[in-house]
Amino acid sequence: MLFLYFSMDCGRAAEQLKNNPRHKGYLEQVSLRQLEKLFSFLRGYLLGQSLAETMEQIQRETTIDPEEDLNKLDDKELAKRKSIMDELFEKNQKKKDDPNFVYDIEVDFPQDEQLQSCGWDTESADEF
Repeated sequence: MLFLYFSMDCGRAAEQLKNNPRHKGYLEQVSLRQLEKLFSFLRGYLLGQSLAETMEQIQRETTIDPEEDLNKLDDKELAKRKSIMDELFEKNQKKKDDPNFVYDIEVDFPQDEQLQSCGWDTESADEF
């Protein structure tokens, strides 16, 4: 049974395990992302990869490259990237109950250089 989980996509295996009625009660507090990582570690081990190789592979799969063109991804990969971004947003979001929460922060950004104007926002209204 365990081999069946490792022959499929780690995300799908994690979903099946989490939704299995037999395990559901135990895995309620475990995020799907954590289960996916666990399956990735176990799969790497079963494939004979070292821990460092597996960790590097997981890091590549779970990190967003800011230079990557997301328009070129298929729907499955795009959904995966969006999920990673949502998780990162939730992790970094300041909530009202956080000790360092400040309402309505105003920040002045230094302007060392002259601002460059974009052509699209300098056209007059009569051109429309």
